[in-house]
Order: sequence, then structure tokens, then C-alpha cells
Amino acid sequence: MASEHTSNFTALPGHADPLTSCKDEDFLQVKSYLSVLYSLIFLVCFPGNIVTIFVYFIKMRPWKSSTIIMLNLAITDLLYVATLPFFIHYSANGNDWIFGDFMCKFIHFCFYFNMYSGIIFLSCFSIFRFFVIVHPIKCFFVQKRRWAVVTCIVVWLISLVAISPLGVLIATRHTQNRTICPDLAAAEDLDTSRWYNWLLTMFAFFLPLLTVTLCYALIIYTLATGHHTQACYKQKARRLAVVLLVVFYVCFLPFHVFRGIRLELRVQPVSCHLKNMILLMFIIAKPLAALNTFGNLLLYVVTGDNFQQAIFSLLKFRTNKNLK
Repeated sequence: MASEHTSNFTALPGHADPLTSCKDEDFLQVKSYLSVLYSLIFLVCFPGNIVTIFVYFIKMRPWKSSTIIMLNLAITDLLYVATLPFFIHYSANGNDWIFGDFMCKFIHFCFYFNMYSGIIFLSCFSIFRFFVIVHPIKCFFVQKRRWAVVTCIVVWLISLVAISPLGVLIATRHTQNRTICPDLAAAEDLDTSRWYNWLLTMFAFFLPLLTVTLCYALIIYTLATGHHTQACYKQKARRLAVVLLVVFYVCFLPFHVFRGIRLELRVQPVSCHLKNMILLMFIIAKPLAALNTFGNLLLYVVTGDNFQQAIFSLLKFRTNKNLK
């Protein structure tokens, strides 16, 4: 969403902002980029996640611990993708929000809840994989389904608590005959937003990023040095590592970097040109974060757990039904 690029920088109490007259550029070409990209994500990922959830529920019982985590990830993705029509309308409508203050808070809540619950779910999935492959005997209890259920409940609760401050920080405001629905990076309470951003970034992104990277580095090392490990199993682990690391480093990392820089520049005496360049990078990076839903769809296929066979059996069933 590109709500940030229509508001003015406003000096806040306790902060000397020498560029209070510095107006954000209106990046008209970016509005088309946002509308097209969000529409593409919705058209692919909305039906994709519905199919994924259906396959997990109907075709993949009894569930493994990894299957339970992937199912919860698909549910969070579906909840987020369902809000994309609001983002698409907002971008296409010249960043004029018509859905009220509650919906502004709600869609941002859905965006961030999907992002951080997804990040934590992927971290938990990586930890489960690490235990299963590197310490299969010592940590056999981790493979039991009840541990996955408990983990998912904890992740949902942690995500709800972590994202709840957005209900206070984000609010619509009126400017230039339009109603703006600002992101966290443009929230009016700058002091609180900066501290909240750093806490969220460190504990809900960089810590999981480090966890996922270390887990898959150790998994790949263990499989590479295991003489009795099947080649197909090694290849599957490598594909899984590549997909997960791409999701973290390509989808999530730019968004967190530019959101942090944008917040910090609001209290720094820098030029309008630099502020607008960072703003442009942030606007471009935000849909990249939403592209993790594409990566997750690919992840369901790469993880195995008979997901591919379940899809093929479903397609075969539909084909046979149509031929009758």
C-alpha cells in the first residue's frame, strides 16, 4: 500500500524536523505498480490457499507435525489475501481511503499479522526440520502432533500480542481533500512507532531470520556429510532451504530495512530528495513482503509430505469426473 506518499512530514513534540515543508512526491507510476501487483497476488494466492487448505484437510490425513504448521501458515495467508481488494481499491483511488478508520486499522493488522505469524511459523517449521534431520533420536518427541498443535496456538497468541499496538498507532487522517490510511512508518506518534518498530524488527524478524539461516545451514551440512542419506532427500532439503531463504531475504528483508530507515529519517536533518528516495524504496518493498504468499505456495509443494501426490490425485479425480 502506498498511503505514505501523500502525507506531509510533521514536526512532533520533542523532535526538531527542519523539513516540515518537505512534501512527499506523489509517485503516480507506483500506484499502477501497486494495483497490478496486489491484483496478481490476489488472483493467484486466494484460490491457491483455498486449494491448499482443502488438500491438507481432505487428502493428507493423518497429519504430521510439519503438516499442521503448514496448514496454519496457509490459513494466515488466506486471511491476508482476502483483504487485498481494499489495498487495490485504495491505490487505484488515488490513495483516498473510503472504508473508515476501523477498516484502515483492520487491513494493516491483517498485513502485519500475516507477515509476523508467517515468519514465526516458518521459523518453527525450520526448527522442527532441524530436530527431525539432525537429532532424530534425541528429539523424537518433537514429531508428535500435540507439540505442533501447542506450537501453533502459541504462535497465534504471540502474533496477536505483538501486533496489537497497531490498533493505537494507526489511524486515518484527512489531508488535501483525501482520507489517508497511513502505515506504521507514517504513524503520527513517532516516538512510540520508532521503539515499536525496533522491537518488532529485532525479535519478530531478525531473530527468526538468524534461526532459519542456522537451521538450514546445519541441515544441509548434516545431509552433505551423511554417507547413507539418499540423494533425493538431500536435493529436497536444498530446494526447501532455497525457497525459505529467498522468502526471508528477498521478501521480508528489504521491507524491514527501508521501514526502519524511513522512520529514522523523519527525525534527521536530511534532504527532501533522500527522504523521497527512501519512501519510494519502501513503497516498492511493501508488496515484496506480500509476495511471501507466492513463496509459501511453492513451499507447500517443495516440502513434500505427499502434498504433490494429493494435488495430482485431486486433479485426476476432477478429470475422471468430467469425462463421465
